[in-house]
Amino acid sequence: MTRFTGEQQLVAHNGDFPAPGIKRITEKVYFLTGIGSNATLVEGEDSCLLIDAMINEQDGRAALGEVRKVTKKPIETLIYTHTHPDHMSGAGILAANAKEIIARRPTVPTYGKSELINEVGTARGAKQWGFGLTPEESINIGAGAFMPSFGQAAILRPTRLVAGERSKLNIDGIAVELIAADGETDDQTFVWLPEERVLCSGDDYYHSFPNVSPVRGGQYRNAAAWVESLNTILRLAPDHLLPGHTEAVSGRQAIQDLITTYRDGVQYIVEETLKGMNQGLTPEQLVERVQLPAQLKDLPQLQEYYGKVSWTIRSIFSGYLGWFDGNPTRLGFMPVKARAEKQLALAGGAARVLTAAEKALADEDEQWAAELCDILLDAEKLVPQAKDLKAKALSVLARLDVNACARHYYLCCAKELEK
Repeated sequence: MTRFTGEQQLVAHNGDFPAPGIKRITEKVYFLTGIGSNATLVEGEDSCLLIDAMINEQDGRAALGEVRKVTKKPIETLIYTHTHPDHMSGAGILAANAKEIIARRPTVPTYGKSELINEVGTARGAKQWGFGLTPEESINIGAGAFMPSFGQAAILRPTRLVAGERSKLNIDGIAVELIAADGETDDQTFVWLPEERVLCSGDDYYHSFPNVSPVRGGQYRNAAAWVESLNTILRLAPDHLLPGHTEAVSGRQAIQDLITTYRDGVQYIVEETLKGMNQGLTPEQLVERVQLPAQLKDLPQLQEYYGKVSWTIRSIFSGYLGWFDGNPTRLGFMPVKARAEKQLALAGGAARVLTAAEKALADEDEQWAAELCDILLDAEKLVPQAKDLKAKALSVLARLDVNACARHYYLCCAKELEK
């Protein structure tokens, strides 16, 4: 039997993504699907409301062509479920003549001086999404189909920010409610169309375990608040659920069943992590102990295509208790190179560690091989050999992992080492 079941599962996940195009949901509501994100069109009396605006100019043009197949009414209002570029970057094409662009003011403002980490955030983001990889290497981005890059952006900034838990609007005869739904972002907003019983849920649900802690970095994502937002979906009991990524879900009971189990999965990880923290467990111990229960772990909607349980656990620990794991040894500091040199001396020298790393790779223990290579690299010993060996280990770890973000990061870093 092949070892690479993670890779195979990720390939099969391609079948979960909607084809690009437009789908009629109700008499007034249409669902636009692209490569990286979705949007929703609602016909008003004389104009249209657009909810989200795709991922780039190219998708915006394609989506606009689909819109014109069903209506000639102008798009005069744009609402963002959240202000991430992958939901804003086709706006300049799709909603070029919009009279109003609405978003919610974030519950937690963007951390001050965040612009000072733009370069590292961009570099890590490119690795997370696998930019520069081939379609065969990338497979998909976990929450959507393969993308070589985000493409050219045509972002339109909000002209109106709403605050509070709930806001009711009437947009050209369309009843709209904006509901605070903190989860993947602090400005996440449910756009509820009560007369249509349609809920645009942004990124608080997609067909994967949620990405509570993206490896690209970002502000803390409050998993407990995310659970409460999922409870909001259950209370609203929509007939149609239109997420920002992956396929639409229709049928009130089907949505209730889906979101209940999704909520239960996230809630279980939050509560069990906090209970373990209260017992004094470290992040490493928690990652070993806390797993989804048997009745949830095999559900399609909780597979780790985009988010990961272990990353969520580490994020919760850091978010609630900070960086310190409780071990007083960690209160001190030893320079990285000095520690690595002591480890090499204890192991009998760099050559022995390299031999052990080679054996670990041959024995299909790639994680240990990579960690041994890190000791050599930190000590600046046998660097070319260590880089080559680590690249091989990362390439295998990539194929073992079902998570697209992890796969991409492994492969991008392996290519850097090979260079």
